[in-house]
Amino acid sequence: MLEKLFKLSSHKTTVKTEILAGLTTFLAMAYILAVNPGMLGATGMPVQSVFLATAIASGIASILMGVLANYPVSLAPGMGVNAFFTYTVCMQFGYSWQAALAAVFVSGIIFIVISVTGLRKMIINAIPQQLKLAIGAGIGFFIAFIGLKNAGIIVANESTFVALGKLTDPVVLLAIFGLALTLILLAKKVTAAVFWGLIGTAVVGVIAGLCGVANMPQLPTAIMQFNFEMPTLGAFMSGFGELFAHKDFIVVIFSFLFVDFFDTAGTLVAVANRAGLVNEKGELENIEKALLSDSVGTCVGAVLGTSTVTSFVESTSGVEVGGRTGLTAVTTGVLFLLSIVFFPLLSVVTSAVTAPALIVVGILMAQQLGGIEWDNFIFASTGFMAIIMMILCYSISDGIALGFITYGAVMLGSGKAKEVRPIIWILDIVFILYFII
Repeated sequence: MLEKLFKLSSHKTTVKTEILAGLTTFLAMAYILAVNPGMLGATGMPVQSVFLATAIASGIASILMGVLANYPVSLAPGMGVNAFFTYTVCMQFGYSWQAALAAVFVSGIIFIVISVTGLRKMIINAIPQQLKLAIGAGIGFFIAFIGLKNAGIIVANESTFVALGKLTDPVVLLAIFGLALTLILLAKKVTAAVFWGLIGTAVVGVIAGLCGVANMPQLPTAIMQFNFEMPTLGAFMSGFGELFAHKDFIVVIFSFLFVDFFDTAGTLVAVANRAGLVNEKGELENIEKALLSDSVGTCVGAVLGTSTVTSFVESTSGVEVGGRTGLTAVTTGVLFLLSIVFFPLLSVVTSAVTAPALIVVGILMAQQLGGIEWDNFIFASTGFMAIIMMILCYSISDGIALGFITYGAVMLGSGKAKEVRPIIWILDIVFILYFII
């Protein structure tokens, strides 16, 4: 049944590998179960209800992606867009969280429409192959930066913006140990090295915690929890009146659309390239179903009570373990659903434990830089701008947008405007208007 559904043999993978990859992806994404409720809770949303909405929406969307599109891509409420939901839409613009959920739902419906009509596929396939490689590499640097930041190896600095953290801090030392362990396992070509590095880091952290070292992963005090109250379920329905009463509701909905669209596009391009899901024309296989799964996930999340659900870049950690089919995503989705009950067990998976995996995945993804024609200034400038701005803006979508704008500007300046697809010019105008707004 699994062979027929996921075509394991044609993707040169096994059930064991796919399940291990799904578990790795879940552990890399599990932080969202704690972070998202805390973030959205600042709007007045019930934290426990947001936790349930996060777990259930992530589970449903990931399973849908796996079964419908056969992609090893898992989904959850996106970081960055949840901050926009909380601090901009609710706190700055003055929307209630119910109205903000209504805006997320509307953006999801629009996503479904443009996915079914094929517009999203046309846009993603219009991205030049060289820019696709740059996006993949840029996401590698971006996810490595997230890992370095989460571990405390890189910290904020008023003078230089970022700086080296305190390397004697126990949490930083645990992350460095995990990074060294994972790199050694990869160098020795150990199967599922990223996963075993993550597990090894968690075990050492727990042992250090039992020995009295501060801020280490702790053994859970309970195994299961049973609190299933969800006042956020269906609450978006009461927010439509308020949403459309605001004069700037179009800006809010467009912003949700923009960030989700290009975060998803970047993630799918990066994962597809690493997983070998790109055909000889440079187009992503089965992309329509993948985009539809992502769109439906956004609507499901809004109905349950969470911000935009999107494809997670941490899915690359599962791909590096060997995940090549939707069985990876289904495994991750099932684990998200199980976390509703077994959430206390996840206290062992701290940011210091997952950081080494993210950094190593970044290294592996950065290898796509080798495919960029650096001796061609058009591709070099486009790729460089996409990569550097993705990191410095801390945004996949902003990096993609600035890469597109650079490509259009350099092609125009070099007298090659006729070689650019019309959809690229349309997108450049949209990106410029987005930044102005």
